[in-house]
Amino acid sequence: MESKEKTISTFKLHEKDTGSADVQIALLTQRINHLTEHLQGNKKDHSSRRGLLVMVGQRRRLLDYLHDTDKPRYQAVTKKLKLRR
Repeated sequence: MESKEKTISTFKLHEKDTGSADVQIALLTQRINHLTEHLQGNKKDHSSRRGLLVMVGQRRRLLDYLHDTDKPRYQAVTKKLKLRR
């Protein structure tokens, strides 16, 4: 739980921000990385694999939205999270 709060505090745009695209992308990236590690050891966990793919798609849509609306923020988020594209 504290890692989630740390992530939110790192990416928030203002004091009470918990739902901006930046924060959502960061939280999804954190969950995606955790699930990726889980799936490396549990190769037959297909329900978690499907959940991972759903999360990756959601993050992709949020990144596309940020790219279309605010390119400097998009570049800052992708650089901080070390995402390709």
